[in-house]
Amino acid sequence: MASSNTFKIIVKTSFGMEDVVKKELADLGISEATIVNRAVIFNGTLQDLYKANIWLRTAQKILVEVKSFKISSDSDLYNQIKSIQWFDYFDLAQTFSIDVVVFSKLFSHTKYAALKAKDAIVDKFREKYQSRPNVDSNTPDIKINLYIDAVNNCTISIDSSGEILSKRGFRKSQGLAPIKEDLAAGMILLSDWDKKSTLIDMFCGSGTILLEAAMIAQNIAPNLHREFFGLMKWKNFDTKLFQELVAEAKKSQLTQPCKIIGIDNSGRSLGMARANLSEAGLLKSIELHCKDFKDFYPPKSTGAIISNPPYEVRIGENVDKLYKEFGDTLKKNYEGYSAWIISSNMEALKNVGLKPEKKIKLFNGSLECRFVNYKMYSGSKKNQILN
Repeated sequence: MASSNTFKIIVKTSFGMEDVVKKELADLGISEATIVNRAVIFNGTLQDLYKANIWLRTAQKILVEVKSFKISSDSDLYNQIKSIQWFDYFDLAQTFSIDVVVFSKLFSHTKYAALKAKDAIVDKFREKYQSRPNVDSNTPDIKINLYIDAVNNCTISIDSSGEILSKRGFRKSQGLAPIKEDLAAGMILLSDWDKKSTLIDMFCGSGTILLEAAMIAQNIAPNLHREFFGLMKWKNFDTKLFQELVAEAKKSQLTQPCKIIGIDNSGRSLGMARANLSEAGLLKSIELHCKDFKDFYPPKSTGAIISNPPYEVRIGENVDKLYKEFGDTLKKNYEGYSAWIISSNMEALKNVGLKPEKKIKLFNGSLECRFVNYKMYSGSKKNQILN
């Protein structure tokens, strides 16, 4: 992979975020991209790959395809993988691991497919060097991804990201049910927040939504300060190009044009939020209030609420009552605001007592959720629509 060559890049994301990733890529100048289930695929250069890792807020992993092929047996898999010139990608002294996802009936166990792939790679090295690289499942230099679908189509890729991209490195403290950074960023980007008006998180917890919102408002690349990407261990890693793109990202930061406010009734949670925001250098960008959401009075302006309220009784109170109080508070105090909440508790959502404008299916980890929007119109909704 020379810096000017193009190759297939696979951006892995969570369900419901595919369109967001495609829009993020377009903002990076990558307009030709194809959406598939939980991923977006495009042809790009090393520069595109580096920019995607630095800038994509809703990506989880970014893979580079090495080869795709169809098989009819386990020996086919071995031969196809062995035919790849693996020493063009990494050295004998480096370690590797193989992550395998298999839907094919040719393999009764995922571990068997992984074993065949591993044997093919080490045998390729052994033929050339009479020695082999070692496997390291915990901290490998090179992470290889093998996907085999139900009709025996195979794709083998190298993971350019390393650790999952949602781990920005800022969250040193977290509460009982934290939301991942990529989901928080995706919720913000799916919402109608304009990045200029007030944004409020009424259940801010350890501050993930606040942190992501501040980075979006200030145009801070989410992985700008990440110390390691998997691609840094590749033989073709272009240090100069990568450092130029990091410097370019630093220069593109903006002054925050809006208020971002976090509310939580737990002093412990707000302590965690302060620690995380401080780690990210964003503590001065956020207002934090230790009080119940019912007792907070927002700025009299338009704005957005984006929150991850409790789904169950994990905070020791009645969730149905909490959601009703949330809806009542919106009606009473938040005229002109657009409220967005994510929840897996479909019954509790009925207690908000407002008609949703939108419902978007998302997943918070393994929990199927709805990201729901309520608009608090100034005056009657009917008059607002007529105007």
